[in-house]
Amino acid sequence: MVNLVSALLKSVSTPAVEQHRIIAAIDMGTNSLHMVIVRIEPSLPAFSIIGREKETVRLGDRDLVTGNLKPEVMARAIASLHRFQEVAKTLNVETVIAVATSAVREAPNGKDFLQQVESELGLKVDLISGQEEARRIYLGVLSGMEFNNQPHIIIDIGGGSTEIILGDSNEERTLTSTKIGAVRLTGELIATDPLSAAEFQYLQAYARGMLERSVEEVLAHLRFGEHPKLVGTAGTIETLALINVREKTGMVPSTLNGYQFSLKDLQEWVNRFRKMTNAERAAIPGMPEKRSEVILAGAVILQEAMTLLGVENITVCERSLREGVVVDWMLTHGLIENRLRYQGSVRQRSVLKVAKKFQINLEHSDRIAVFALSIFEQLQGILHNWGDEERQLLWAAAILHNCGHYVNHDSHHKHSYYLIRNGELLGYNETEIEIIANIARYHRKSPPRKKHENYGNLLHKEHRRMVNHFSAILRLAVALDRRQIGAIVSVECLFNPSTRELLLRLLPSHPDDDCALEIWSLDYKKGVFEEEFAVKVRTQLESSIAAFN
Repeated sequence: MVNLVSALLKSVSTPAVEQHRIIAAIDMGTNSLHMVIVRIEPSLPAFSIIGREKETVRLGDRDLVTGNLKPEVMARAIASLHRFQEVAKTLNVETVIAVATSAVREAPNGKDFLQQVESELGLKVDLISGQEEARRIYLGVLSGMEFNNQPHIIIDIGGGSTEIILGDSNEERTLTSTKIGAVRLTGELIATDPLSAAEFQYLQAYARGMLERSVEEVLAHLRFGEHPKLVGTAGTIETLALINVREKTGMVPSTLNGYQFSLKDLQEWVNRFRKMTNAERAAIPGMPEKRSEVILAGAVILQEAMTLLGVENITVCERSLREGVVVDWMLTHGLIENRLRYQGSVRQRSVLKVAKKFQINLEHSDRIAVFALSIFEQLQGILHNWGDEERQLLWAAAILHNCGHYVNHDSHHKHSYYLIRNGELLGYNETEIEIIANIARYHRKSPPRKKHENYGNLLHKEHRRMVNHFSAILRLAVALDRRQIGAIVSVECLFNPSTRELLLRLLPSHPDDDCALEIWSLDYKKGVFEEEFAVKVRTQLESSIAAFN
């Protein structure tokens, strides 16, 4: 496993980042679009928030028949994003990181919409899974609240989903995401104004039923004698805190961070909301514009969650997903060395967790990964120009390429695609997971074809080219360990540009092993590589290290 560790260490090494960089993080939520602009101070390491923007766009207001994002809503979103970009320019932002969550994730035309955003605005938006959203929320809360190594449960009630997370300053123990949110439940379950008694009862029962599984998962990971505190983030909870403190004190607080309110307070608000019309809720001091329409559903979700969790109080944290996006960027750029260091290897830990889940032979997969990365590095700048970020995707695909055996040996490459695609890999966006799954899918049998649905999921030509290149490299790597016994120690790639011939010099583990099966396998699999890179591949087995050198 030494090779695996060294490969992991290399995969996360990044160049140092200059002092005081200004970046922006955009969260395209179901209810609102948010942007936070921060000044990063790497020496601490920390960041200061120097700007915030918000637009209530309601991406979750989708077509009831098709589930598609509506044209007018997409137009509003693009206009808002353009305004965000203009604001970012005035503050000298050099990097904008944007993520989209449940509304775009679930819409059939969600990916087309993101492609339209990139085409019109030049803004690349990462589509992230519910679990990845939960992980970044956890990072955001950690950046603004000290846990003191004590367990905390975090709840984030968004427009389309609710994330419940259990963590203790370092490792996130449980990440859950449930398809209930303030906008979603309002649109699906609330038709009367004020709310009828029957609708209210159903709303409560539905929210509780949907949350039960997530809450059970969180509680199952608590250790004996632990009594976690509950932390709440995002618009619903911040609004409830604001109207509660204004009613109790008559004052507008300078910050809600650290403010507590009780389950009893919440229940009183829920009881008042249900008897009010939307206009009456909108008149409550501290109620933000348009929040009155969805506050009742959001409050019911929180009420049912607190009841199921058995907690009496909740503490507000004003940092959440968008700040977590910033922290994740800092982690991936090697800026954080303190209590969040454990989170820096989230990609590698997640890949290895999936490998273990599907009973992958890690010694074999490690050898494949080492061969694949070796070929990648030796041919970098010669046959391809991919960088370190893409290298990480190749590593993940090499480790997981055989996971389809967990389902069946026959067509296991196809099973690998589906297992990786739905394996809840953390630290990657949806596009990156799609790329990893496709690379693994094409490590054997047919090369990528436009008619294949999984290949068609890659909307960018660049991503399809990456899959073409990396799956071809992976085929050679797999052939080099055909017997799965480590018969070949290393491979040296020698390219002759005048003849476009690539010589693979192989060093065997034992001088008396002719490695006939590995050489046969290379000869059998090299055709896809030769066609993709327009080269002729030859192999040469060396008898000793001296000859190899």
